[in-house]
Amino acid sequence: MSTRWKVRPAGSNWGDFGQDDQRGRLNLIDRAKVLQGIAEVHEGTTFCLSLPLDFPGGNYHNLGRRPPLVRPLRRGAALTYNLRPNVRQTDIFCDDCAEIHPHFSTHWDALAHVGATFDADQDGIAEVRYYNGYRGEVDNGAGGVRALGIENMGRMGVQGRAVMIDLLGAFGSARRLVGYDDLMRAAKLTGVVVEQGDIVCLHTGQATALLAAGRNPPVALLEESFCHLDGCDERLLEWIDASGLALLAADNFAVEAVPPRAVQPGRAAEPIHELCLFKLGIHLGELWYLGELNAWLCSRGRNRFLLTAPPLLLPGAVGSPVTPVATV
Repeated sequence: MSTRWKVRPAGSNWGDFGQDDQRGRLNLIDRAKVLQGIAEVHEGTTFCLSLPLDFPGGNYHNLGRRPPLVRPLRRGAALTYNLRPNVRQTDIFCDDCAEIHPHFSTHWDALAHVGATFDADQDGIAEVRYYNGYRGEVDNGAGGVRALGIENMGRMGVQGRAVMIDLLGAFGSARRLVGYDDLMRAAKLTGVVVEQGDIVCLHTGQATALLAAGRNPPVALLEESFCHLDGCDERLLEWIDASGLALLAADNFAVEAVPPRAVQPGRAAEPIHELCLFKLGIHLGELWYLGELNAWLCSRGRNRFLLTAPPLLLPGAVGSPVTPVATV
């Protein structure tokens, strides 16, 4: 039994990949799964699945996340743009300093991003816990978390077979909460079959619309349009677990509907985040740019591709920008 917990949450897989595991369902992306992804490459065409990291415009739910701030590095009194350190030589240098909010644009959530209060040691008091019973300890001296940081994902390389489910094609751009029945209907329309270890991508069209809208999208485009998973649908939650999917990414905010269809006291406000990050160790990708790839796949009757999507190897971070690349 783990030293961090005596009982694990119902429906979780804590301990299944080892008492000290910090990778969760990433463990399902093995060498065979990578080869399955490579087998989907027929043309050598690649697609960048990231928004520019200074998009989307607007302030979704007033979360306070900001676009990157990029400025010249200072070297003493000198700015390192067009810097000529030695007039006797011809070299000119530029050097940046960047401040990044990891969850602002296209990103992965680390398993440390969402936890829950849970009585893991059965002492009658609910404590703060994260995936596999980790306590979410923060290194206040250096910054960042001591466990479940995004570096655990970064070291994997994150490459495997991905499948695209086209929710925009099935249901259009009106706001819709997609439960199990809707998801199965959308998958069936393009023949999607999800197998253990697959990376599931959900195309809603939101990222494409936000990119076209520029810096000041209307609130309706941010919060009142497009498909979002219905975290209150128990059959959908059961499917996410039973399908064996390794990673889940979407081109919308949060993957799931926020706020949820029903607010239940004593329950998580974001049930899919709780299920994936806290219980099952499934990293979530948000605000991916999937429109061009989805159109290409649909035009050729395909839904699978090789996905390469490692985050920054940034120790202690609870999320990371990512530039996913699809190869077909």
